[in-house]
Amino acid sequence: MEARDIIKGPIVTEKSMKLKEDFNKYTFKVAKAANKIQIKQAVEEIFKVKVESVATINVLPKRKRVGQHVGFKPAYKKAICKVAEGQKIEAFEI
Repeated sequence: MEARDIIKGPIVTEKSMKLKEDFNKYTFKVAKAANKIQIKQAVEEIFKVKVESVATINVLPKRKRVGQHVGFKPAYKKAICKVAEGQKIEAFEI
């Protein structure tokens, strides 16, 4: 699996921005089949930073209703990566 196949994109929310500012942790949407070791290697390869730890969460599908039609938002896996002190990911800036 290529690094770009593992990291699908950043998750930009108020909570993820607070984690980035306070704890130097970055949040990404990742491939469902990826494990913590693969995620760590992919982030280090793409962004050229040292990753200290990785936490993964499987986000369940949420029910979405539009009028009388009911469906689901897709499930995905997210990873929170703690980057070494003094380093940061420039592409994550808004």
